[in-house]
Amino acid sequence: MNVAEVKAELIQLRKEIKRHNKKYYELDAPEISDYEYDKLMSRLKDLEAAYPEFITPTSPTQIVGGAARREAGKIIAHDVPMLSLQDVFNRADVENFINDTISKLGSPEFVVEEKIDGLSLALRYEDGKFIQAITRGDGIQGEDVTENALVIDDVVKNLVDAPKYFEIRGEVYMTRKNFIKVNERQEILGLKIFANPRNCAAGTLRQLDSRIVKERRLSMFVFNLQKIDGAEIQSHVEAYNFMAKNGIKIIHGYKVCKNFEEVWRAIEEIGTRRENLDYDIDGAVVKVNSFADREKLGATSKFPRWAVAYKYPPAERETVLKKIELSVGRTGRITPTAIFDAVNLNGTRVERATLHNQDFIDALDVRIGDTIRVYKSGEIIPRVSGVVTSKRPENSAPFKIPEICPVCAHKLEREENAADFRCVNPNCPAQLENHLLNFAGRNAMDIKGLGETSIPKLIAENFIKTVADIYKLKDFRADLIAKKIFGREKATDNVLGAIEESKKNSPAKLLTGLGIFGVGSAAARDLIQHFGGFDELAKATLEELELVPDIGEVTARHVKEFFDDAANLKILAELKEMGLTMEAEKKIYDENSPIAGKSFVLTGKLGKFTRDEASNLISERGGLVKGSISKNTDYVIVGDKAGSKLTKAQELGIKILSEDDFQQLLS
Repeated sequence: MNVAEVKAELIQLRKEIKRHNKKYYELDAPEISDYEYDKLMSRLKDLEAAYPEFITPTSPTQIVGGAARREAGKIIAHDVPMLSLQDVFNRADVENFINDTISKLGSPEFVVEEKIDGLSLALRYEDGKFIQAITRGDGIQGEDVTENALVIDDVVKNLVDAPKYFEIRGEVYMTRKNFIKVNERQEILGLKIFANPRNCAAGTLRQLDSRIVKERRLSMFVFNLQKIDGAEIQSHVEAYNFMAKNGIKIIHGYKVCKNFEEVWRAIEEIGTRRENLDYDIDGAVVKVNSFADREKLGATSKFPRWAVAYKYPPAERETVLKKIELSVGRTGRITPTAIFDAVNLNGTRVERATLHNQDFIDALDVRIGDTIRVYKSGEIIPRVSGVVTSKRPENSAPFKIPEICPVCAHKLEREENAADFRCVNPNCPAQLENHLLNFAGRNAMDIKGLGETSIPKLIAENFIKTVADIYKLKDFRADLIAKKIFGREKATDNVLGAIEESKKNSPAKLLTGLGIFGVGSAAARDLIQHFGGFDELAKATLEELELVPDIGEVTARHVKEFFDDAANLKILAELKEMGLTMEAEKKIYDENSPIAGKSFVLTGKLGKFTRDEASNLISERGGLVKGSISKNTDYVIVGDKAGSKLTKAQELGIKILSEDDFQQLLS
């Protein structure tokens, strides 16, 4: 390409990507798939890397929103301090607050409403247009997360009845249904699962990539007017009415009360219905209605004096443990569940509660036949708190999780210093859906159209029992169309075409997709680089596997066990017969390349590349990506918030590269 052609393509790419950004983030009407969008962005990055002199400040690779990435750590001062609420825990505390407030104000009104278990966010509007979202932070200043707020459906972008300036405070949360979906996805990707919806919502809102925020479907309730210019609003309820008129989602079911008895009844009413909500609450808020009264009461440095948060005590019941049921999760994790005589907790019939793992069972010394205490925590999840040993039956025995998978009878594994038992058989029927999703996923075989919607249907209709069956689907084209597994004829052909195209993928991607415990994309890449392909890898001894850099003893053992299993070898033989790439091409690299033969370590949060993108760029040019730093490391690529690896690199005198330095090295 000549210079004129390069400039013309850059202009066209930037224009097209900006148009798709607007369709996706502002209009919620995307025209292309994420895969097609990523190809456009990848082409733009490649051109700009090759011709850095043509990079412009307004390129989608350089500005927030173009690549759906917000600016990490941008701090904004709050117009109005976002204070916490003082917690109270019993009826007497609430009564004291009400009586004290009445003594100071005369006859104030109180509003009682749900306290959503999420994280606070301030939204700012100018002339009716949403302009900024700021996290609570330390209450005085918070982090700008505007790009992420734009993809939350509950955030209203334009007000109907627009004052000059309008700032509101709400709570970002995640519904229980969406929380389950996110954790299922985390498990599929081999990532850490979230402890509760609140943590998940908090982690999601601070993501650098707003596409992740959109995918996880956060929600938001607004619970306070912070500041308004250009209109007069006298009370909390009046503010709620104004917000509702403008389409803002406010806390529902609130009650206006005049005395303690009314307030307490409202608190109890919220307590009885909290079990049936699709989101978690961690209490009830009691606040003064009048804004003028709030001004009179003022605030301490931590709390407003015009509101308190009542925290519900967990309900607890005794019941008899009938049995302990073992289930196999989608990642092979064994979960023991207590099955007990049904009890009523806060209006809900409960007869099951997780026992987490063997360590938890041992710590409580839970035995079948025991009388156990069951409660519901603030997360509204049934839990076992202890055993009434005085009621223990004679001849009871400690419970131990068997070392055999309850589904496939494969031997279970318990890793050193870990609490969970796992079935590591990749062909375990209980894990088939997860195994197939991993195989078809972006980091593995990247088969577009074969995902969370179609895979369960393929399993249910008996089209797929192993990953090898994916490549036999073309023989059932008519049946797939008739049953609308992928949709109509064109959609079916697109998926079948993507399956055929995936046969050309590198053996490292295939190895990643096989679901060997401990073998992600980085380990798969190291193993294929070392052995050259599946033939030599299958013959490798345990000692030879352990010689591969960054492959530890545990991972090596799982790899060896996988290739020693006859069922796995049968599947690999089928894949080879169907034309998948099992051996790596021997590449000849330019000896003068600054990357070929060099060892790289990545640390910190990268902004211009994902870890996999950077690793692939290095590998494609003959470099090696390592997980840890040693004196033999040539380069350390550093992103935001780099930690101990950066310190070690500096101590060893290893050359440190910023992302810009890395791009220059690539070009």
